Amino acid sequence: MESMDQADVGRIDRQGNGFVLRIDTGPIGEITYVPHGEDTWIVDHTFVSPEHRGGNMARRLLDRVVEEARAEGKQIIPACSYALLQFKRNPEYADVWKQS
Repeated sequence: MESMDQADVGRIDRQGNGFVLRIDTGPIGEITYVPHGEDTWIVDHTFVSPEHRGGNMARRLLDRVVEEARAEGKQIIPACSYALLQFKRNPEYADVWKQS
């Protein structure tokens, strides 16, 4: 695979209850959430195709969900292992993290 700056790769589009990361050849990643009550989203799935892993693709998808949650006044329960790990590692998500 050619080296490329992953911050500039693809575009992220909203699709139903989630976001899809696409490049010219098609989708390469996705993140989904399930509404829980009126003010909470449960992030339940993050996926990046194997050939695009190891960069920041999944993080970009998670950042997009967090950005939308903030804009809509939602809290997030990170149920998938990737989202939970990132929420634990990154204090910048604290304002949207709904902890029990």
